[in-house]
Amino acid sequence: MNVGDRVRLMSGREEGIITRILDNNIVEVAIDNDFTIPVARREVVVISSDEAKFLRQDEVQPSAVPRREPVAPLLADKGIYLALVHQSEELLAATMINNTDYDILYTCGEERETNYRGLQSDKLAPKATRVISHYHLKDFEKWPSILVQFLQHRTGAPTLFEPVTKRVQFRANSFYKSKKTAPVLLKEAYLFQLDFKPTAVDTEKIKEQVGAASPLQQESFKLKAPEHEVDLHIEKLTEDFATLSNSAMLKLQMQHFQDALDRAIATNMHEIVFIHGAGNGILRKEVQKILSRTPGIKYFEDAKKEKFGYGATLVKLK
Repeated sequence: MNVGDRVRLMSGREEGIITRILDNNIVEVAIDNDFTIPVARREVVVISSDEAKFLRQDEVQPSAVPRREPVAPLLADKGIYLALVHQSEELLAATMINNTDYDILYTCGEERETNYRGLQSDKLAPKATRVISHYHLKDFEKWPSILVQFLQHRTGAPTLFEPVTKRVQFRANSFYKSKKTAPVLLKEAYLFQLDFKPTAVDTEKIKEQVGAASPLQQESFKLKAPEHEVDLHIEKLTEDFATLSNSAMLKLQMQHFQDALDRAIATNMHEIVFIHGAGNGILRKEVQKILSRTPGIKYFEDAKKEKFGYGATLVKLK
């Protein structure tokens, strides 16, 4: 029993869609896309797709006149899309749509600030769709970005296409303007195109680029040694530090530290000092943790206290 499953209440004829798993024993069910109620798991039963299809065919409406639903213009005849489709008034199903003649090899995941969580990876056939996750409109401000990577492929195709990475970020001012009829599904959805004209791989250009650097050019490259004292204070590394989260600042500081350490070892420096400040000690701890497991280091210790206090680490290299 999962979010998005269609269920029937055992105490009556009502049907609905599971919108939330509240705990091990309670689920939230949207009844006829109208209202939601909490229901005990033991009081609902999942309706299989075959059963739902059979029941629809078995319904008798003798006086009913077939009604033609209006269909809005499609966004494009061909393309790869991410569609947010209403399962209930509040619940949306994030759905991959492959409206091309190619197989799509894809991965997708959620991105919140610097954290990534993989959701799904699979092959999507031409003119096929796949639900990858569910989101609640009431939580719109907390939605993550969705990161999709895909490669178009077809057996016997004469062209090799470049892989594509697309990040979809949801903003209220543009999200609600994106409502259109989704291709393949032919349902109203919030629609985002993931592809544009596919870029073919130019194999001849790659060969030229690989052979462009002559041996003389390669030999002329010289790795630059870092300064003897490397200041890791965030204001020394970027002017935009006020806009960064604590984790983003620490990540930038550690990248700068690792680059300087690698270059110091590669250029045979005898020693290097990393100025990390005293502060709350997190940066000092992370720096010394890396130093403790890096080969090529004789030892490290607090640098001259009369000059740096406890805010710097001296590293002696082999």
